[in-house]
Amino acid sequence: MLVAGVDSSTQSTKVVLCEADSGAVVAEASAPHPEGTSCPPEAWWRALTTAGDGLLSRAAAVAVAGQQHGMVVLDGDGAVVRDALLWNDTRAAGAARDLVRELGGPDTWAATTGSVPTASFTVTKLRWLSRNEPEAASRVRRVMLPHDYLTWRLGARDPVTDRGDASGTGYFDVRTGRWLPAYVEAAFGRPLELPRVAGPAERVGETAWGAVLAPGTGDNMAAALGLDPQPGDVVVSLGTSGTAFTVSAAPSADPRGEVAGFADATGRFLPLVCTLNAARVLDSAAALTGASLSELSDLALRAEAGAGGLTLLPYLDGERTPNRPGANGVLRGLTTRNATRENLARAAVEGMLASLAEAADRLGPAPRRIVLIGGAAASDAVRRIAPEVFCVPVVVPRPAQYVALGAARQAAWALTGTLPAWERAPAETFTAPARPVIRKQFVALRDDTRPWTEE
Repeated sequence: MLVAGVDSSTQSTKVVLCEADSGAVVAEASAPHPEGTSCPPEAWWRALTTAGDGLLSRAAAVAVAGQQHGMVVLDGDGAVVRDALLWNDTRAAGAARDLVRELGGPDTWAATTGSVPTASFTVTKLRWLSRNEPEAASRVRRVMLPHDYLTWRLGARDPVTDRGDASGTGYFDVRTGRWLPAYVEAAFGRPLELPRVAGPAERVGETAWGAVLAPGTGDNMAAALGLDPQPGDVVVSLGTSGTAFTVSAAPSADPRGEVAGFADATGRFLPLVCTLNAARVLDSAAALTGASLSELSDLALRAEAGAGGLTLLPYLDGERTPNRPGANGVLRGLTTRNATRENLARAAVEGMLASLAEAADRLGPAPRRIVLIGGAAASDAVRRIAPEVFCVPVVVPRPAQYVALGAARQAAWALTGTLPAWERAPAETFTAPARPVIRKQFVALRDDTRPWTEE
């Protein structure tokens, strides 16, 4: 039997068709999404039908993984009221600060929801909508997440979500697995209909071609399902955003707001730290140096560790960890001696990796190893410099659509009733001497710029 997994990310929809018992990929396809920090949900549906053409109809079960936090608002007839605000939209930064203050402060939020909300979280976007677009807000009756919306369009019996994606809204209690409707009402000014929270492997409906429909989950939770990390592993993903996460048997609650205490898609927990800036830092550096990404990698590897004293603070589009939504990038240490394309390329790679290494440190005890995935992990410079920055071995699995694979694994679980033990992808391990100068330069720059990059 075949199962399909869908990854509806910020930039595109990917569909993989797999064998249910082994996870072997039979076919895959993708279709792009519009750029920006907001998107009409119908564009996701069009991309899903395009990427899934000829693939989805062959599947006996389907699951959708989607970008977390996105706010999809519907009226009483189920029509979309406005474009969805995505996780990387920072206009709700002020709303986040207000809500944290109004509802008991960081300690209360962390203890209740597992996280202290930033501009990314759905709850803050609801407050922004109610205050800034009152006419649109007056028509809203229901709020969903991106993966909820697509699961519903595929044939869910009723609007559903899962505990993993729900844990990124800011109005879900990760300890009890229940919604916090009072938080929705406090944010939006009145109650809203929320999706039912389905069990991890529940059959939530049937597609038009008769396939079992699994509940789906958030993209980070699906990546964990696809990678199946081991104890002591920290997964670092270098995509549009950067994430560092691990799987835990116990919930986490960080009143500093740095670690999001998410749930995972299996009944466990997924403490996670997110940065807004990752692979696009390299894209920007390539544009500045007039190089392709491959050439940028070669340039970076020709420079010494520390880039001759050149340091990049890679907060190009604001930042989520640390919480500096109004920040921008800073390049420090430029002299006539180090002003080379090689050093600029190296500073970009080091800055991106140091930002993620700082994120990984917030998860707790030092990891046994880093599992590195995402588009930027294809860079040879990133692979070879990463162990110098993280100071532990770095494992790079074979490139694959791990979010979509995790969704497919959930689909197989719903189909058969048993979570399949799919074979892990082949991986390459990179080791190198630790280079403390990289983190030292990064931390000094980050802390020195705090007063004027907080907002």
